[in-house]
Amino acid sequence: MKKKILIYGVGPFGSLFAERLAEAGHSVSLLDHGERQQELKTHGVVTQNTDTGVRTVTHLPVVESLNKEDYYDLVIVPIRKNKVSAILPVLAANKKVPTFLFMMNNAAGQQEFIDALGKERVMAGFPLLGGFKKGHVMHMMPVEKKQPTVLPIGEVDGSITTRTREVAKILSSMRGYRVEIQKDIDAWLKTQVALLIPTFAPAVYACNSDMEHFAATRDARILIKRALHESLQAMENAGIPITPPAFRMMDKIPEPLFVLALGKAATTPPFENAMEHLKDSEDEIAYLTDEFYTMIKPGNTPTPILDELTQYTYGKKDPLPVGSKDIPLNWKPIYRAAIGIAAVAGVATLIKKQRNGNGNGKRHSRAA
Repeated sequence: MKKKILIYGVGPFGSLFAERLAEAGHSVSLLDHGERQQELKTHGVVTQNTDTGVRTVTHLPVVESLNKEDYYDLVIVPIRKNKVSAILPVLAANKKVPTFLFMMNNAAGQQEFIDALGKERVMAGFPLLGGFKKGHVMHMMPVEKKQPTVLPIGEVDGSITTRTREVAKILSSMRGYRVEIQKDIDAWLKTQVALLIPTFAPAVYACNSDMEHFAATRDARILIKRALHESLQAMENAGIPITPPAFRMMDKIPEPLFVLALGKAATTPPFENAMEHLKDSEDEIAYLTDEFYTMIKPGNTPTPILDELTQYTYGKKDPLPVGSKDIPLNWKPIYRAAIGIAAVAGVATLIKKQRNGNGNGKRHSRAA
Protein backbone atom coordinates (compact mmCIF):
# COMPACT_ATOMS: atom_id res chain seq x y z
CA MET A 1 0.00 0.00 0.00
CA LYS A 2 1.47 3.33 -1.04
CA LYS A 3 1.97 5.95 1.66
CA LYS A 4 1.99 9.72 1.96
CA ILE A 5 5.45 10.74 3.14
CA LEU A 6 7.20 14.01 3.98
CA ILE A 7 10.99 14.32 3.88
CA TYR A 8 11.83 17.11 6.34
CA GLY A 9 15.40 18.11 5.46
CA VAL A 10 16.52 17.27 1.94
CA GLY A 11 20.28 16.95 2.24
CA PRO A 12 22.23 13.96 0.88
CA PHE A 13 20.25 11.31 2.78
CA GLY A 14 16.90 13.01 2.38
CA SER A 15 17.52 13.39 -1.35
CA LEU A 16 18.22 9.71 -1.91
CA PHE A 17 15.29 8.65 0.26
CA ALA A 18 12.98 10.97 -1.68
CA GLU A 19 14.21 9.61 -5.00
CA ARG A 20 13.84 5.96 -4.01
CA LEU A 21 10.51 6.31 -2.18
CA ALA A 22 9.00 8.12 -5.16
CA GLU A 23 10.41 5.44 -7.45
CA ALA A 24 8.63 2.85 -5.28
CA GLY A 25 5.32 4.63 -5.90
CA HIS A 26 4.83 6.53 -2.65
CA SER A 27 3.46 10.08 -2.57
CA VAL A 28 6.52 12.06 -1.45
CA SER A 29 6.72 15.75 -0.55
CA LEU A 30 9.80 17.76 0.36
CA LEU A 31 10.37 20.38 3.04
CA ASP A 32 13.52 22.46 3.37
CA HIS A 33 14.36 26.12 3.78
CA GLY A 34 16.30 28.97 2.23
CA GLU A 35 18.65 28.20 -0.64
CA ARG A 36 17.95 24.45 -0.55
CA GLN A 37 14.23 25.02 -0.92
CA GLN A 38 14.82 27.11 -4.04
CA GLU A 39 17.20 24.48 -5.48
CA LEU A 40 14.52 21.80 -5.09
CA LYS A 41 11.92 23.97 -6.82
CA THR A 42 14.29 24.88 -9.67
CA HIS A 43 16.25 21.68 -10.27
CA GLY A 44 14.34 18.95 -8.44
CA VAL A 45 16.16 16.30 -6.43
CA VAL A 46 19.45 15.66 -8.23
CA THR A 47 21.68 12.79 -7.11
CA GLN A 48 24.94 11.61 -8.67
CA ASN A 49 26.45 8.16 -8.24
CA THR A 50 30.04 8.68 -7.04
CA ASP A 51 31.16 5.47 -8.77
CA THR A 52 29.56 5.86 -12.19
CA GLY A 53 28.89 9.62 -12.38
CA VAL A 54 25.31 8.91 -13.47
CA ARG A 55 22.85 11.60 -12.40
CA THR A 56 19.20 11.11 -11.53
CA VAL A 57 16.68 13.95 -11.46
CA THR A 58 13.38 13.56 -9.59
CA HIS A 59 10.80 16.36 -9.47
CA LEU A 60 8.57 16.26 -6.39
CA PRO A 61 6.21 18.67 -4.61
CA VAL A 62 8.00 21.16 -2.35
CA VAL A 63 5.98 22.42 0.62
CA GLU A 64 6.72 25.62 2.49
CA SER A 65 5.99 24.27 5.99
CA LEU A 66 4.47 21.53 8.11
CA ASN A 67 1.15 22.96 9.25
CA LYS A 68 -0.88 21.89 12.28
CA GLU A 69 -3.51 20.08 10.24
CA ASP A 70 -1.24 18.45 7.65
CA TYR A 71 -1.38 14.65 7.51
CA TYR A 72 1.38 12.29 6.40
CA ASP A 73 1.64 8.59 7.13
CA LEU A 74 5.31 9.13 7.88
CA VAL A 75 7.61 12.12 8.31
CA ILE A 76 11.29 11.29 7.89
CA VAL A 77 13.70 13.75 9.52
CA PRO A 78 17.23 13.13 8.18
CA ILE A 79 18.91 16.34 9.29
CA ARG A 80 22.02 17.20 11.30
CA LYS A 81 21.63 16.64 15.02
CA ASN A 82 22.59 20.21 15.88
CA LYS A 83 19.70 21.50 13.74
CA VAL A 84 16.88 19.31 15.03
CA SER A 85 16.05 21.18 18.27
CA ALA A 86 15.01 24.24 16.24
CA ILE A 87 12.28 22.34 14.37
CA LEU A 88 10.83 20.34 17.27
CA PRO A 89 8.22 23.02 18.14
CA VAL A 90 6.97 22.87 14.54
CA LEU A 91 6.73 19.09 14.64
CA ALA A 92 5.04 19.14 18.04
CA ALA A 93 2.41 21.64 16.86
CA ASN A 94 1.18 19.07 14.36
CA LYS A 95 -1.06 16.48 16.02
CA LYS A 96 -2.04 14.55 12.88
CA VAL A 97 1.20 12.81 11.93
CA PRO A 98 1.44 9.41 13.67
CA THR A 99 5.17 8.80 13.19
CA PHE A 100 8.28 10.95 13.02
CA LEU A 101 11.37 8.94 12.08
CA PHE A 102 14.57 10.72 13.17
CA MET A 103 17.52 9.48 11.12
CA MET A 104 20.80 11.04 12.24
CA ASN A 105 23.88 10.68 14.40
CA ASN A 106 22.75 10.89 18.00
CA ALA A 107 24.73 10.28 21.21
CA ALA A 108 22.24 11.99 23.53
CA GLY A 109 19.36 9.53 23.23
CA GLN A 110 15.75 10.12 22.26
CA GLN A 111 14.36 11.88 25.34
CA GLU A 112 14.31 15.34 23.77
CA PHE A 113 12.17 13.99 20.92
CA ILE A 114 9.93 12.03 23.28
CA ASP A 115 9.35 15.09 25.47
CA ALA A 116 8.31 17.12 22.42
CA LEU A 117 6.22 14.58 20.54
CA GLY A 118 5.38 11.67 22.84
CA LYS A 119 6.96 8.25 22.74
CA GLU A 120 4.16 6.85 20.59
CA ARG A 121 5.11 9.17 17.70
CA VAL A 122 8.91 8.81 17.76
CA MET A 123 11.11 6.31 15.96
CA ALA A 124 14.86 6.44 15.36
CA GLY A 125 17.28 5.14 12.77
CA PHE A 126 20.43 5.83 10.84
CA PRO A 127 20.61 6.71 7.11
CA LEU A 128 23.47 4.64 5.69
CA LEU A 129 25.29 5.28 3.28
CA GLY A 130 26.70 8.80 3.09
CA GLY A 131 27.04 11.60 0.60
CA PHE A 132 27.96 15.22 0.15
CA LYS A 133 26.57 18.30 -1.59
CA LYS A 134 28.17 20.27 -4.42
CA GLY A 135 25.98 23.03 -5.74
CA HIS A 136 22.48 21.60 -6.07
CA VAL A 137 23.77 18.05 -6.67
CA MET A 138 23.99 15.40 -3.98
CA HIS A 139 26.90 13.05 -4.60
CA MET A 140 26.00 9.65 -3.16
CA MET A 141 27.72 6.33 -2.63
CA PRO A 142 26.08 3.59 -4.75
CA VAL A 143 23.00 2.02 -3.16
CA GLU A 144 21.98 -0.85 -5.40
CA LYS A 145 19.97 -4.09 -5.36
CA LYS A 146 22.96 -6.42 -5.70
CA GLN A 147 24.37 -5.41 -2.32
CA PRO A 148 21.52 -3.82 -0.35
CA THR A 149 22.41 -1.17 2.20
CA VAL A 150 21.15 -1.98 5.69
CA LEU A 151 18.97 0.66 7.33
CA PRO A 152 18.79 0.22 11.13
CA ILE A 153 15.59 1.51 12.71
CA GLY A 154 13.83 0.92 16.01
CA GLU A 155 11.29 1.98 18.58
CA VAL A 156 12.62 4.08 21.45
CA ASP A 157 11.49 1.47 24.01
CA GLY A 158 12.88 -1.52 22.10
CA SER A 159 9.50 -3.00 21.24
CA ILE A 160 8.56 -4.37 17.82
CA THR A 161 5.03 -3.35 16.96
CA THR A 162 2.72 -3.25 13.97
CA ARG A 163 3.91 0.34 13.45
CA THR A 164 7.56 -0.79 13.47
CA ARG A 165 6.90 -3.36 10.77
CA GLU A 166 4.89 -0.89 8.68
CA VAL A 167 7.71 1.67 8.70
CA ALA A 168 10.21 -1.08 7.93
CA LYS A 169 8.06 -2.13 4.97
CA ILE A 170 7.93 1.44 3.66
CA LEU A 171 11.71 1.85 3.83
CA SER A 172 12.33 -1.62 2.40
CA SER A 173 10.36 -0.61 -0.68
CA MET A 174 13.28 1.64 -1.63
CA ARG A 175 15.57 0.10 -4.25
CA GLY A 176 18.90 -0.95 -2.78
CA TYR A 177 17.85 -0.89 0.88
CA ARG A 178 17.17 -3.58 3.47
CA VAL A 179 15.75 -2.64 6.86
CA GLU A 180 17.08 -4.12 10.07
CA ILE A 181 14.89 -3.58 13.14
CA GLN A 182 17.05 -2.92 16.20
CA LYS A 183 15.74 -3.69 19.69
CA ASP A 184 18.20 -1.16 21.14
CA ILE A 185 18.46 1.55 18.51
CA ASP A 186 19.67 4.02 21.13
CA ALA A 187 22.76 1.91 21.91
CA TRP A 188 23.32 1.34 18.18
CA LEU A 189 23.37 5.08 17.52
CA LYS A 190 25.63 5.79 20.48
CA THR A 191 28.05 3.11 19.30
CA GLN A 192 28.09 4.66 15.84
CA VAL A 193 29.05 8.02 17.33
CA ALA A 194 31.73 6.47 19.55
CA LEU A 195 33.31 4.68 16.59
CA LEU A 196 33.60 7.70 14.31
CA ILE A 197 32.95 11.12 15.81
CA PRO A 198 35.75 11.53 18.41
CA THR A 199 38.17 9.26 16.51
CA PHE A 200 38.04 9.30 12.72
CA ALA A 201 36.59 12.80 12.26
CA PRO A 202 39.23 14.76 14.24
CA ALA A 203 42.04 12.76 12.60
CA VAL A 204 40.70 13.90 9.23
CA TYR A 205 40.61 17.50 10.47
CA ALA A 206 44.19 17.03 11.73
CA CYS A 207 45.10 16.42 8.09
CA ASN A 208 43.27 19.46 6.71
CA SER A 209 40.47 17.20 5.43
CA ASP A 210 42.80 16.22 2.60
CA MET A 211 43.01 12.63 1.33
CA GLU A 212 46.68 12.73 0.32
CA HIS A 213 47.64 14.37 3.61
CA PHE A 214 45.79 11.69 5.59
CA ALA A 215 47.14 8.79 3.52
CA ALA A 216 50.72 10.02 4.03
CA THR A 217 50.39 10.79 7.73
CA ARG A 218 50.80 7.64 9.81
CA ASP A 219 50.47 9.48 13.13
CA ALA A 220 46.86 10.43 12.32
CA ARG A 221 45.94 6.78 11.79
CA ILE A 222 47.73 5.67 14.96
CA LEU A 223 45.79 8.24 16.96
CA ILE A 224 42.51 6.90 15.50
CA LYS A 225 43.36 3.38 16.62
CA ARG A 226 44.29 4.42 20.15
CA ALA A 227 41.37 6.82 20.47
CA LEU A 228 39.02 4.04 19.35
CA HIS A 229 40.18 1.86 22.24
CA GLU A 230 39.52 4.65 24.73
CA SER A 231 36.16 5.47 23.16
CA LEU A 232 34.80 1.93 23.36
CA GLN A 233 36.16 1.43 26.86
CA ALA A 234 34.56 4.67 28.00
CA MET A 235 31.23 3.53 26.57
CA GLU A 236 31.35 0.25 28.45
CA ASN A 237 32.39 1.94 31.68
CA ALA A 238 29.42 4.27 31.33
CA GLY A 239 27.12 1.24 31.09
CA ILE A 240 26.31 1.60 27.39
CA PRO A 241 26.36 -1.71 25.49
CA ILE A 242 28.40 -1.75 22.28
CA THR A 243 25.80 -2.55 19.65
CA PRO A 244 26.20 -4.73 17.72
CA PRO A 245 28.87 -6.46 19.85
CA ALA A 246 30.84 -7.29 16.67
CA PHE A 247 31.99 -3.66 16.59
CA ARG A 248 34.20 -4.54 19.57
CA MET A 249 36.35 -6.59 17.18
CA MET A 250 37.68 -3.39 15.62
CA ASP A 251 39.57 -2.82 18.86
CA LYS A 252 41.17 -6.27 18.56
CA ILE A 253 42.92 -5.57 15.26
CA PRO A 254 46.69 -5.16 15.89
CA GLU A 255 47.74 -1.54 15.52
CA PRO A 256 50.19 -2.02 12.61
CA LEU A 257 47.54 -3.87 10.57
CA PHE A 258 44.85 -1.31 11.39
CA VAL A 259 47.10 1.60 10.41
CA LEU A 260 48.19 -0.10 7.18
CA ALA A 261 44.63 -0.96 6.15
CA LEU A 262 43.36 2.53 6.90
CA GLY A 263 46.17 4.04 4.85
CA LYS A 264 45.14 1.95 1.86
CA ALA A 265 41.45 2.77 2.39
CA ALA A 266 42.32 6.48 2.29
CA THR A 267 42.72 6.32 -1.49
CA THR A 268 39.30 4.78 -2.19
CA PRO A 269 36.02 6.46 -3.29
CA PRO A 270 34.20 5.70 0.01
CA PHE A 271 36.92 7.53 1.91
CA GLU A 272 36.68 10.50 -0.44
CA ASN A 273 32.94 10.52 0.16
CA ALA A 274 33.44 10.56 3.93
CA MET A 275 36.10 13.27 3.63
CA GLU A 276 33.84 15.56 1.63
CA HIS A 277 31.01 15.03 4.10
CA LEU A 278 33.26 15.96 7.05
CA LYS A 279 34.44 19.13 5.29
CA ASP A 280 30.87 20.38 5.22
CA SER A 281 29.78 19.33 8.71
CA GLU A 282 32.34 20.67 11.18
CA ASP A 283 29.60 22.31 13.27
CA GLU A 284 27.69 19.03 13.61
CA ILE A 285 30.86 17.07 14.46
CA ALA A 286 31.73 19.51 17.25
CA TYR A 287 28.16 19.25 18.57
CA LEU A 288 28.25 15.45 18.51
CA THR A 289 31.66 15.44 20.18
CA ASP A 290 30.14 17.38 23.06
CA GLU A 291 27.32 14.82 23.19
CA PHE A 292 29.86 12.00 23.25
CA TYR A 293 31.70 13.45 26.25
CA THR A 294 28.41 13.92 28.09
CA MET A 295 27.47 10.33 27.26
CA ILE A 296 30.66 8.81 28.74
CA LYS A 297 30.90 11.11 31.77
CA PRO A 298 29.18 8.68 34.21
CA GLY A 299 31.97 6.15 33.66
CA ASN A 300 34.76 8.52 34.78
CA THR A 301 37.13 6.98 32.23
CA PRO A 302 40.42 8.76 31.51
CA THR A 303 40.62 9.54 27.77
CA PRO A 304 43.97 11.27 27.13
CA ILE A 305 44.24 10.29 23.45
CA LEU A 306 40.65 11.28 22.72
CA ASP A 307 41.17 14.57 24.51
CA GLU A 308 44.24 15.29 22.40
CA LEU A 309 42.64 14.25 19.14
CA THR A 310 39.34 16.10 19.55
CA GLN A 311 41.24 19.36 19.88
CA TYR A 312 41.43 19.24 16.07
CA THR A 313 37.62 19.12 15.91
CA TYR A 314 37.40 22.23 18.06
CA GLY A 315 40.08 23.98 15.97
CA LYS A 316 42.45 24.29 18.94
CA LYS A 317 45.47 22.57 17.37
CA ASP A 318 47.47 23.14 14.22
CA PRO A 319 47.28 20.32 11.62
CA LEU A 320 49.76 17.46 11.75
CA PRO A 321 52.70 17.82 9.35
CA VAL A 322 52.23 15.88 6.12
CA GLY A 323 53.91 12.48 6.45
CA SER A 324 54.29 12.71 10.23
CA LYS A 325 55.63 9.43 11.74
CA ASP A 326 56.74 10.58 15.18
CA ILE A 327 54.53 8.15 17.14
CA PRO A 328 56.06 4.63 17.29
CA LEU A 329 53.75 1.81 16.24
CA ASN A 330 52.74 -0.67 18.92
CA TRP A 331 54.09 -4.01 17.68
CA LYS A 332 53.55 -5.92 20.93
CA PRO A 333 50.31 -7.65 19.86
CA ILE A 334 52.01 -8.82 16.67
CA TYR A 335 55.00 -10.12 18.62
CA ARG A 336 52.75 -11.87 21.13
CA ALA A 337 50.74 -13.46 18.32
CA ALA A 338 53.94 -14.59 16.57
CA ILE A 339 55.32 -16.06 19.80
CA GLY A 340 52.03 -17.80 20.45
CA ILE A 341 51.93 -19.28 16.95
CA ALA A 342 55.56 -20.39 17.26
CA ALA A 343 54.86 -21.97 20.65
CA VAL A 344 51.82 -23.84 19.33
CA ALA A 345 53.80 -25.00 16.30
CA GLY A 346 56.65 -26.13 18.59
CA VAL A 347 54.33 -28.11 20.83
CA ALA A 348 52.66 -29.68 17.81
CA THR A 349 56.07 -30.72 16.45
CA LEU A 350 57.07 -32.28 19.79
CA ILE A 351 53.77 -34.18 19.99
CA LYS A 352 54.23 -35.42 16.43
CA LYS A 353 57.79 -36.57 17.16
CA GLN A 354 56.64 -38.29 20.33
CA ARG A 355 53.87 -40.10 18.50
CA ASN A 356 56.25 -41.17 15.75
CA GLY A 357 58.73 -42.38 18.34
CA ASN A 358 56.06 -44.39 20.16
CA GLY A 359 54.86 -45.81 16.91
CA ASN A 360 58.35 -46.95 15.91
CA GLY A 361 58.87 -48.53 19.32
CA LYS A 362 55.67 -50.55 18.95
CA ARG A 363 56.67 -51.79 15.51
CA HIS A 364 60.09 -52.94 16.79
CA SER A 365 58.44 -54.70 19.69
CA ARG A 366 56.14 -56.68 17.41
CA ALA A 367 59.07 -57.63 15.14
CA ALA A 368 60.92 -59.06 18.15
